[in-house]
Amino acid sequence: MQQAKSIDEVISILDSIIQETKTNNSTLGYFAVLYQKVTIKVKEGIETGFFADGTRMEKLDVIFANRYIDAYFAFKNREEVTESWEKTFNYSTKYWPIVLQHLLMGMNAHINLDLGIAAAAVSKGLDIDKLEADFNRINEVLSSMVIEIQQDLAEIWPPLKWLLKLSGKIDDHITDFSMKLARDGAWKFAKSIAGKSDNELKILIEERDKKVVIKTRIITNPGFLVSALFLLIRIGERGSIMEKIGKLA
Repeated sequence: MQQAKSIDEVISILDSIIQETKTNNSTLGYFAVLYQKVTIKVKEGIETGFFADGTRMEKLDVIFANRYIDAYFAFKNREEVTESWEKTFNYSTKYWPIVLQHLLMGMNAHINLDLGIAAAAVSKGLDIDKLEADFNRINEVLSSMVIEIQQDLAEIWPPLKWLLKLSGKIDDHITDFSMKLARDGAWKFAKSIAGKSDNELKILIEERDKKVVIKTRIITNPGFLVSALFLLIRIGERGSIMEKIGKLA
């Protein structure tokens, strides 16, 4: 199984996953592309001194990314993965979910479960509170990417451009707020598991995993009206899976 040892290796492995998903016509490529973009932005932040401790941030990034990489290849090899990732990977085989739903499923598993675990792991034996400032700076990185991601999605579903013009900055604020809530929850989880024994950690992660799976219902079953809208969007999405991955990239 592949394991990254540096942020450059993370980007390289993500690239191999993207190429593989293109070849296999797999919707799992949507999240891989988004994740690679975020990782590149984090790398730029490390290189420009955006984070207070660049070395620690790279370690966090690598630990965090390896949880996704491990899950991806384990699932491919029919090995056990967390319930939240299993739910996400199985969802990728369904026809009707829109690109945004696939992205949200990946983000749910990775941020709501993996991020807190990675933050606690990189702070093992240290004061986790010293990580908080850099942890919060990730929100700024994600916020800076909102417009770019919206534009990419509009290439796949053109009416989104019109909706974005009508909503002005409202949708940006909603997206930023939602992401901040997820990352705040991840930080709270990281604090709750920091310094725990291996046995305690295993139990707490399993409990958290089950809660994260429950959150997927908001994405997979958002109610009649939203589901009807998603159906219209899905019908109007342009391109094959490979072409959509290319547009997101």
